[in-house]
This record gives sequence, C-alpha cells and structure tokens, in this order.
Amino acid sequence: MYLVLEYALADDYLERRAALREDHLGLVRAAHERGEVLLAGALPDPYDRALLVWTAPREVVERFVAADPYVVQGLVTGWTVREWAVVVGS
Repeated sequence: MYLVLEYALADDYLERRAALREDHLGLVRAAHERGEVLLAGALPDPYDRALLVWTAPREVVERFVAADPYVVQGLVTGWTVREWAVVVGS
C-alpha cells in the first residue's frame, strides 16, 4: 500500500524555506533511509504543492507531519494523506 502526503505551500514558500530546509530534508532523508518515504519533492511553476510518497502506516506519516518544521513554521498551509491505488509499477 502507498500513501501520498500532499502539502499546500504558502505563497512565500520559496522566500522562507532556506532557514528550515536542512531540518526538513533531514526528516525526509531519515524516513527514506528507513524505507518509509519513496519519493518527495515540490511541484514547480508555481511552487504551490509538494508530494511525498510513503509505504509506511498513516500514523507514521502523521507523526512526520507533526514534527516537520515546514508545517510547524507555517510554510505548509494545509495537508492531506490519501491512499494511492497503484496499478502499474511497484
């Protein structure tokens, strides 16, 4: 099972992210090393959303969100977690 975490990003995301980026990426990289996150990144033009694809249980994703400095500091204005029914690929 895959879960997709979608972030809605603040209008000034690009201007504010530098101060928080290493802490945010550290959390993402740690989750990736544990095999919980497969892919992660922002959607450009415009930078208004980011997606993280997970293989971990929903509770793990929600704990990540609660600890993510982008969320805590308001760079993320909203988020959702949805199951992804993959039909091609693994």
